Amino acid sequence: MNGRIHSFQSMGAVDGPGLRYVVFMQGCNLRCVYCHNPDTWNLLRGKEYSADEVVKKILNCRSYFGKEGGVTVSGGEPLLQWEFTASLFERLKQEGIHTALDTSGTGNLQGAKEVLRFTDLVLCDLKFSTKEEYCRYCKADMIEVLNFMKLTEQMDIPLWVRHVIVPGLNNSTEAIKSIAATAGLFTNLKRLELLPFKKLCVSKYEALGIPFPCSDYDECSSSEIDDFLSVLGSD
Repeated sequence: MNGRIHSFQSMGAVDGPGLRYVVFMQGCNLRCVYCHNPDTWNLLRGKEYSADEVVKKILNCRSYFGKEGGVTVSGGEPLLQWEFTASLFERLKQEGIHTALDTSGTGNLQGAKEVLRFTDLVLCDLKFSTKEEYCRYCKADMIEVLNFMKLTEQMDIPLWVRHVIVPGLNNSTEAIKSIAATAGLFTNLKRLELLPFKKLCVSKYEALGIPFPCSDYDECSSSEIDDFLSVLGSD
């Protein structure tokens, strides 16, 4: 089974527990206005690898991530290439390696189920608090995301929910509380992460010759993240 891969990162520190070997898949079906990786959108780009080739690369770095870390498959959107992702995770489980899926939670639900059979942890982006905002700002269906999260609950897979905060777009206290309430509906939720919007991606948009929809929005500060965490912690 082959898959198209954008890139690899051998020492990821923010993609799950411990140090992670991160595989960034090529291709994404969403168009989020604050996307940091527009270079991953086109499925036909990237380099083709077999699952065995990727496993070999990962095993060469096993001494770095050890038993406390593992492998995270991110994107792009890994579920867009669910057959490859499932095959890769199955091989990694045979090697006793912890697997994490970093996903938007959209796509073929039956394909997602095959991936989740070999998944130890799910990191799912909950991008906006309403169906209308999902459609407007991501070109996506929020119901698909919620159905995916429900599937992780049914399969009893630990869930981390992630939410990027963009000042002036989705940083109202009401919206953040709504995100937390939605995440809290799932009994397998282990963590809610609020992530600050940054604009390090601007050069990628310029190189691709496309406008960055959030170019006029301010970056989110760490203090604003702390303020929202305090609000959620006091509820």
